Amino acid sequence: MTLLASFAVGALVLAGCSSSSDDEQPASSAPTPVATPDGPGLADAVTEAAVVGHLEQLERIAIDNNGNRAAGTSGYDASVDYVVDELESAGFEVETPEFEFDQFTADTQSLSAPDRQFQVNALTYSPSTPGDGLTGRVVPAPKDDSPGCEATDYTGLDLAGAVVVVDRGVCPFGQKQTVAADLGAAAVLVVNNEPGPLDSGTLGGADVARIPSGGVSQEDGPAVAAAPELTLTLDTETTTTKSRNVIAQTKTGNAENVVVAGAHLDSVPEGPGINDNGSGTAAVLETALRMGSEPDVTNAVRFTFWGAEELGLVGSTKYVEGLSETDKANIALYLNFDMIGSHNAGYLAYDGDDSDKVGEPAGPPGSDAIERVFVQRLQQEGIAAEGTDFDGRSDYGPFIEVGIPAGGVFSGADETKTPEQATKWGGTADETFDQNYHTAEDTLANVDRAALAENASAVAYGIGTYAQSVEGQDGVPVGAARTEARSGE
Repeated sequence: MTLLASFAVGALVLAGCSSSSDDEQPASSAPTPVATPDGPGLADAVTEAAVVGHLEQLERIAIDNNGNRAAGTSGYDASVDYVVDELESAGFEVETPEFEFDQFTADTQSLSAPDRQFQVNALTYSPSTPGDGLTGRVVPAPKDDSPGCEATDYTGLDLAGAVVVVDRGVCPFGQKQTVAADLGAAAVLVVNNEPGPLDSGTLGGADVARIPSGGVSQEDGPAVAAAPELTLTLDTETTTTKSRNVIAQTKTGNAENVVVAGAHLDSVPEGPGINDNGSGTAAVLETALRMGSEPDVTNAVRFTFWGAEELGLVGSTKYVEGLSETDKANIALYLNFDMIGSHNAGYLAYDGDDSDKVGEPAGPPGSDAIERVFVQRLQQEGIAAEGTDFDGRSDYGPFIEVGIPAGGVFSGADETKTPEQATKWGGTADETFDQNYHTAEDTLANVDRAALAENASAVAYGIGTYAQSVEGQDGVPVGAARTEARSGE
């Protein structure tokens, strides 16, 4: 799951498990598809053991490739090969469209006040400072519910030539940087909203990046904001490289009401990415294998595995940008699965109707129905799910932008679990949902198996439900209603 990127357009089209139970087959030998690939049928067929088998394979790939599966690395290429082999073994015709993206490296990263040094991490795509650093007076952004997200947040403050210090929260880092740059700031420092350093943050793309930008820890935040002036030194480089998506569609079902299900396949460079997002990948992959390439379904299902999500939703963005207007109109909905086995797991469904009144507005028409499907499924399992905001940090973003309804389940990332949530779901209150998020400790040993099993079953349930029908009480706009709903996009 990314914390949003500029890329050159590439040509975009179509557009096995370890054996420890009777439900599993050896890797690269697809399980027998279920006879009735509806929601309940798929939900029962996608087992914890089978999903864990895929995670074992992805973890082995990371171990064999410098500890990660990040875009542009051998670990990512091996992950693509694994998913392609599994899908082809189930009879799918698989495409791996290539795209270009910007890859970022940072060497020197330092931050100092007149009397002390601080740790700083460059935000991905940040420009470099001058070689001897950039010194400026400090302007702290006023604290509110959406710090630094709007120009009005700085009303009455002079940002010209200043180093702006702003709290993390609500909007993408790129937006905070853009607002500050528009007002004349020389640099931006984002303070983490939880204990520890702010690393793996991104401005979203080289086209967004305008002024040097870094992240500092929650612990250092007050001292950084109180400093009279700061000297920031960043030596960074952005280069263009290539990656691939993986796309496979059922050979049966209505191709004018396509159900797209997706998960990002890449990890961050810091670790193997088994929860983020091996877990979503494994659930979507196992659902595809259990459904098979020629299922008895009403609507075609397109299984998608995105590259370079961690660098700013690159693969999914390039894919949507490459679709024709007809191709976009033929997508009924998009189901996104990014982190479903977090160590201190929550049970969350994307807030399609904005009933929570948090952050971004409701998703496109039909997103409310998708939320209901997942909430009701978890209710059937005795789990009272909550909503989670469409905050733009995962691959639903490009689909929502073109009016395609979206939804999915999520077990939480760097947000803090409340005491009420801990009482309801178990786990530890006042700690993040996944303390291993974007670290080398994002391993299979730190996946919550119970959450993984429940959410993987929900993944299959949602895909199977909409494969059979996208209409009715929990459906999405079709035909003329779809055209009208998306006419404003």
